[in-house]
This record gives sequence, C-alpha cells and structure tokens, in this order.
Amino acid sequence: MTGLFSKLFGRSDPKPSDQPISPEVAAAALLVEAALVDGVYADLESDRIAMILLESFEYDAERVDGLIAEGEALAEEAVGAHQFTQHVKKLPLQLREKIVEGLYLVAFADGEKCPFEDAFIRHVASLLYVEDVPRAQARKRAEARAAAEG
Repeated sequence: MTGLFSKLFGRSDPKPSDQPISPEVAAAALLVEAALVDGVYADLESDRIAMILLESFEYDAERVDGLIAEGEALAEEAVGAHQFTQHVKKLPLQLREKIVEGLYLVAFADGEKCPFEDAFIRHVASLLYVEDVPRAQARKRAEARAAAEG
C-alpha cells in the first residue's frame, strides 16, 4: 500500500537526474550540452570533448570514454545546466575556468560561431562563478587554439 501512495504523490524511486553525480561526469554533461545547443552532435565535437576531459582531469582514455557516455546519457535527459553546474562548481576555480575554455572549444569545433552557444556558455560560466574577465580570456585561448588546429 505504501508503494501506491508513493507513486500517487511522487515519492517513487529517484530519477537519474536526482542521483548524485561526480563533478567530472557533470563537466562531461555540460560539454555535451554545449555541443547540442546548435542541434547537432557531431563526431568532431565528441572527439573534442574527449580531448578536453583528457587534458582537464588527466584520466586515461578508457575513463574518459566512460565519462562521455555518462555525460551523454545525462545531457539527453537534462532540463537545464543548473543540475550539472551545482556539481562542477565543487571543482577548484582554475579547473572550472578550464571547463569554460573547453565549452568554447566545443562550440568552435564546427567552425561556426553561434550566438546561442555563446549565450549558453556565458550562462554556465556565471553559474560556475567564473567571472567575466577569466571567461573572456578562456574564450580568447579557445579561439586561438581552434584557429591553430584549423
């Protein structure tokens, strides 16, 4: 009988989005979300996300593949960036700034600048407590790197 009342009043098993997630998985989900802003999730963006996670967390490729898979699953069900930023902001500021730079790298992966991607990244940076000047510096580094990579 208790199960019936739980279902009727929304006290069922927690949804995946209610489950605690690590800051690294949340960062992967944010990077996937950045790739999805323009409606296309290309292999190039997935490869870029893998590179960013490898550099940011210094994990091996197998662990990064797992992070991406978890991030993709979470991003698919996401209702907003806040559910991920609340976990990512537990990371040190320097690493959060690196994640913001990674968001820009993902946004620039397709070679086009999209105002929606920029707005998303500005929003996420503010939720991560990354100030405007470091965010702008992260963007410049990402632009220079994207241009150098061709």
